[in-house]
Amino acid sequence: MGGLPIQNSSSVISLQSQKDQRSETVASGPDSKPRKKICCACPETKKLRDECIVEHGEAACGKWIEAHRKCLRAEGFNV
Repeated sequence: MGGLPIQNSSSVISLQSQKDQRSETVASGPDSKPRKKICCACPETKKLRDECIVEHGEAACGKWIEAHRKCLRAEGFNV
């Protein structure tokens, strides 16, 4: 019989329980990672920002750039 002794099974359950508790606190915290990729977040502001930069240059589009950054921050990105 090459299995683990029965007395160790309670410690395995205890470790699993601790792992579950940690993952719940990470997922529910306000600083949890965004669920989308940054390239897919805020498509409306991204489009307006990109069009403005192509037509007028980056210096003239600060309003749209900041609007896109604000949207990304609301999605959980640190920009």
